[in-house]
Amino acid sequence: MEVIILAGGLGTRLRSVVSDLPKCMAPVGGKPFLRYLLENLRRFDVSRVILSVGYLKEAVQDWVRAHASDYPWKFCFAVEDHPLGTGGGIRLASSCAGEGEVIVLNGDTFFDVDLDALHQARRRSGSPIALALKQMRDFDRYGTVELGQEGIIRAFREKQYCREGLVNGGVYSIDLGSGILDGHPEKFSFETDVLEPCCRESRLCGLVQDGWFIDIGVPQDYARACEVPQLLSHPSSLVDVIDSLEGYDTLLLDRDGVLNRLRPGDYVKSVDEFEWLPGAMPALASAARRFKGIYIITNQRGVGRGVMSREDLDGIHSWMMDRIAEAGGRVDGIYVCTAVSESDPYRKPQRGMFDLLLQDHPDVDPGRCAMVGDSESDMLFARNCGIAGYIVK
Repeated sequence: MEVIILAGGLGTRLRSVVSDLPKCMAPVGGKPFLRYLLENLRRFDVSRVILSVGYLKEAVQDWVRAHASDYPWKFCFAVEDHPLGTGGGIRLASSCAGEGEVIVLNGDTFFDVDLDALHQARRRSGSPIALALKQMRDFDRYGTVELGQEGIIRAFREKQYCREGLVNGGVYSIDLGSGILDGHPEKFSFETDVLEPCCRESRLCGLVQDGWFIDIGVPQDYARACEVPQLLSHPSSLVDVIDSLEGYDTLLLDRDGVLNRLRPGDYVKSVDEFEWLPGAMPALASAARRFKGIYIITNQRGVGRGVMSREDLDGIHSWMMDRIAEAGGRVDGIYVCTAVSESDPYRKPQRGMFDLLLQDHPDVDPGRCAMVGDSESDMLFARNCGIAGYIVK
């Protein structure tokens, strides 16, 4: 696999907080944002990373040259002497590729995508390009993508407030042999001059992915990334995280996405819809031997929205606790917030449920508590409670 990272943007919107570095070098948790992108690529059989650089290119080149030996692939640079637009930048970088297909990433966006699956989706569809799509809620910064049958993209919609929809995650699989980048002027837009015509001709496919999506291109989202840099670290399994925890005697666990599989756009409303994640049971059995207290801390807005009852939820949890006990694990308590409002004091990331736990169990020492979750909300909850936070996938 060969990967192009677009790292030559001017970064005008981010200059108010990062003025002397290209966006991909903006520090997050004491490390350049680019490092998180590269670390995430270790999961794949990458042979070459091509960095498309321009604005403040020396910062990128110097850092990569100093750290190139940390990675198992070759690096090369495609240098824009003057801005070429997203399309021109991709075309220039693709001239450094030795194979017929490439993955393209934006240097200011982290999207945890299965890149092998993205290549496979494009090949199956026969399309020259495949896009990784992200399901989002309550947004107005991105245009939406309309996905049709068999994964073919039907339309791109203008930016406007959207309660729920798919957005272009900025990760692409491109068949260079298709000639899709040929015949354009020196400077051109990949989005306007390539993606939109392909869409009109039904030659563009999309693959929905549920991994973390963080775009640091504007100050407020960069601040979010800096608040919870754990989200950018490649997550471990629940078993690995629990086995690595030292110095803690109380374990707090999120439920959905940690113990059971998420239902995108829906809720687990019955036992029949509850699907254990691989490794959850062994992890709970291991935790039972190592922790004095184990508690589940979970938001369950489905009750507040009326799609299920509190009796339904309690029934699921009773069944779940029985299965955990049968497998040699245990959970000492479950704290639930069913509120719909994001500002409710008991809804994560607010610390209300943690305060209830401390009231119920005065012997719990916050300094020896660890929160394990799968989302930004979980990590902000840990920060608001003053406890350690760990991400799982």
